[in-house]
Amino acid sequence: MSEFGHGLFIGKFYPPHRGHHAAVTVAADRCDRVSVLVMAAAPETVPLADRVAWLRATHAAQSNVTVAGIPCDAPLDITDERVWAAQVAAMRAGLRAAGCPAAVDAVFCGDDYGDELARWFDAESVRITRSPVSASAVRRDLADRWLELAPATRAGLTTRVVVVGAESTGTTTVAAQLQRHYAARGGIWATTRNVEEYGREYTSVLWERQPGREIDELVWQHADFDAIGTEQSRREEIAARDGSPILICDTDAFATAVWERRYLGVAARSGQPWTRVPQRAVYLLTDHTDVPWHDDGMREGDLEMRAAMTGWFADALTTAGHSWVLLTGSLSERLDLAVRTVDPLLDLSMRFGEPLHGPGFE
Repeated sequence: MSEFGHGLFIGKFYPPHRGHHAAVTVAADRCDRVSVLVMAAAPETVPLADRVAWLRATHAAQSNVTVAGIPCDAPLDITDERVWAAQVAAMRAGLRAAGCPAAVDAVFCGDDYGDELARWFDAESVRITRSPVSASAVRRDLADRWLELAPATRAGLTTRVVVVGAESTGTTTVAAQLQRHYAARGGIWATTRNVEEYGREYTSVLWERQPGREIDELVWQHADFDAIGTEQSRREEIAARDGSPILICDTDAFATAVWERRYLGVAARSGQPWTRVPQRAVYLLTDHTDVPWHDDGMREGDLEMRAAMTGWFADALTTAGHSWVLLTGSLSERLDLAVRTVDPLLDLSMRFGEPLHGPGFE
């Protein structure tokens, strides 16, 4: 039998960090059921849904933990009864919407306002040790505090850059050089990952399964592209959870649909579930112009198709609303343009909007 029936832990979780997760675990160990309520305000630039999803992923193994969220733009002021009434009304509504018990037995909090919050819920106040990690410190220097975040949160905050293009247009080379460029920053950046193209690996396996055929005689099926797109995304997600604040991808599942068009023609499908990829900072499209054809033994040598595919990529990315930049010129010029494109996007993605402040709050 647990010490408490229903425990409550609230916060902005902007973003969630290891201190938050430790507090949730403490509450889960002492309660039959714990409700974790994320309260997000308009000035905050990390979506409420993302924070809820990251907390749910991190605490998925704790069956007695329910994570819910609610937007709340009421002021922050622990000295004002009307503000307390507004805030608590939102909290109660958030709990009801998530199917959580109306009665709260214990409020877990590491701040001084915990006693007053517990009074509003007619619950016991449980003071938890305040973590040396703070969300404000994470927001001030995300790279420095990167390892204070759980893998799911790191994956969500990672700046994802995807290099795409037709055969023999330098996508693999550009992706590899970008990875080396950002890894050279050192520190946490040294863990920058490059997710390689799974399609090449799959093609080798397919070739072995169809002995006696040349590379351009392989028979492709819808199931092949389903397998490629799904596995490409799986590998990307693993890398995003384990790498630095930037992730380089040599193609992705979205691009796999363009390759399906390449090999299946009019039989190619659209809107496959695996084409719905996480947010990308930008796609870098390697142009075919003035790039010598290099046959590595797995290319079909169709120069006209290479030109057509550059257009297909541009059209598909535009239709889907993705940001993309065409890389032209020599390899060094392409890399220079890539870095000049990515750097400001990376800087922007590592900034957080200033949250609401008020008397009694950080």
